[in-house]
Amino acid sequence: MDVSAISSTEDDDITPAVVIKDIARQQLVDPGAAGLSLDAVARAGGLPVADVEAVFPHRDDLLTALVIDAYDASGEAMEQADDAATKAGASGGARLLAVTRALRRWSFDNPGEFTLIYGSPVPGYHAPQDTVPSASRTPAVLAGIVRSALEAGELTPPRRQVPGPPLLLPEALQLFGGAPEAPFSDIVERGIVLWSNLIGLLVFQVFSRTHDSVRDEAAFFDYAIAVAAESIGLEVPPAEHTD
Repeated sequence: MDVSAISSTEDDDITPAVVIKDIARQQLVDPGAAGLSLDAVARAGGLPVADVEAVFPHRDDLLTALVIDAYDASGEAMEQADDAATKAGASGGARLLAVTRALRRWSFDNPGEFTLIYGSPVPGYHAPQDTVPSASRTPAVLAGIVRSALEAGELTPPRRQVPGPPLLLPEALQLFGGAPEAPFSDIVERGIVLWSNLIGLLVFQVFSRTHDSVRDEAAFFDYAIAVAAESIGLEVPPAEHTD
């Protein structure tokens, strides 16, 4: 297959980069991101390695493109779920459940890409700043839900303030839309804990760490999100636990 010939097709979406990334995504499952190389992608696709290098000169260029695509796809899944839930008049807790379920579905449907962005670091690869906007889409969805719930009066004040100086970088406050006033002055820190819990829970489930502990992993996911939501004073109503 000559990748350069693809650019002459009628489908403008099928570019050499798209073809190469599709082949590389299959490699993310086996042998995995750590074993990804331009030579391996070329062999898997029956391509001259020079054609692959013409689009992605280095392995890291290809990895960066895959990382950005993965963050964008997972973020878009969450955004679409939130948009649908918002249009349906869902509460903040129901919106949270909808977007986290959407991320869970994407994660199980795309285990190689999930592992790329949330699994072990790829030896020798350091994601550049180009990946930050795409990576920010997931926390931005969560921050938007928490902010809306705060403004709608849906949050219960925390039972205690966590002592200590502010721990946030300016970028985190900017993503949230500014620092809220007491008694919700640490809601952004709590939101980051919620985000961390979500990703950790998905790692456990995608990598089969909970299958021998619970009878129903999907139901346990809903339960865990409801428990984590309590830390920010948001209730996930049982009546809205429908997929």
